[in-house]
Amino acid sequence: MITFITVVHIFTVVLLVVAVLLQSGKGAEISATFGGSSQTVFGSSGGQNFFQKLTYALAGIFMCTSLILTVLPTKLKRSVLDGYTTPAASAPAAPAAPAVPATAPAAAPVENKK
Repeated sequence: MITFITVVHIFTVVLLVVAVLLQSGKGAEISATFGGSSQTVFGSSGGQNFFQKLTYALAGIFMCTSLILTVLPTKLKRSVLDGYTTPAASAPAAPAAPAVPATAPAAAPVENKK
């Protein structure tokens, strides 16, 4: 599906470039491109309306395919860790109490000599 949309996108880009390049500039006639001297090549209204509508349509298709090509791969993207399950976290062990001897030797009395 992505390949088909990419082909449509590239074809639209090429047609859009051609349609823009065929449009007349300020004061130029579109029929001069084809060797004619009047605007009767594309009818009485000239090619301006035709190429304007074609450009709008191609620009719309270009925008839609651009958005689709941006959003669709992120929806289809799979992570390497999708099938990986995390092990259950075990409760941390209580810190060991310091070892205190059962019978502590009594402190020897200190004698004061005066």
